[in-house]
Amino acid sequence: MSYKTVKNLSEFTIVEKKSEFIGVCAPVKTEEEAIAFVNSIKKKHSAARHNVYAYVLRDGFTQRFSDDGEPHGTAGMPVLDSIRKADLTDVAVVVTRYFGGILLGTGGLVRAYTAAASGAVKEAGIAEVGDFSVLEIKANYSDYQKIMPLISSINAKIEDSDFGLDVIMKIMVRAEDEKSFVATLIENTNGRVSATKVGEKSDFI
Repeated sequence: MSYKTVKNLSEFTIVEKKSEFIGVCAPVKTEEEAIAFVNSIKKKHSAARHNVYAYVLRDGFTQRFSDDGEPHGTAGMPVLDSIRKADLTDVAVVVTRYFGGILLGTGGLVRAYTAAASGAVKEAGIAEVGDFSVLEIKANYSDYQKIMPLISSINAKIEDSDFGLDVIMKIMVRAEDEKSFVATLIENTNGRVSATKVGEKSDFI
């Protein structure tokens, strides 16, 4: 089953009535990674008035957020909503606020935190992740030429190739394509090519 996440660490800054809001977004896999990321931003911006955060994880369907001293509902929830509205998971966002001396009010805070978080998410680059099967394929050189167009046709990813007496490749195919791909591979080479599943992984589609 595929899902959407972010590709990169990113930063996006806005200034609202002299308050600086710095949104930082990162891909994370576990709650430990998310907490470590949040703590690293808190350490970097220890002089800031607030370090508001939210994260969403596939692991345990976890969602967490913190207002970090801002009025309830004006900071952490808007940051969390920015992640959820983009339909993302395995993502953490921290928005740091350096207070500029002017109160923004409830609506102003919600808008500022939303803008900083959404901007950071957009800058990080959204990508779809899917489940892949890792196959080891063994073929003679003649069959290798025949199967390469088939491999390309399903956008399989070649991880490794060894050109010895035969060609041995490790490729990644979408999990849902595995059975039909292997069947076609065997049919097109009259069973001369072998395909053995050696693993599973998640990767960008």
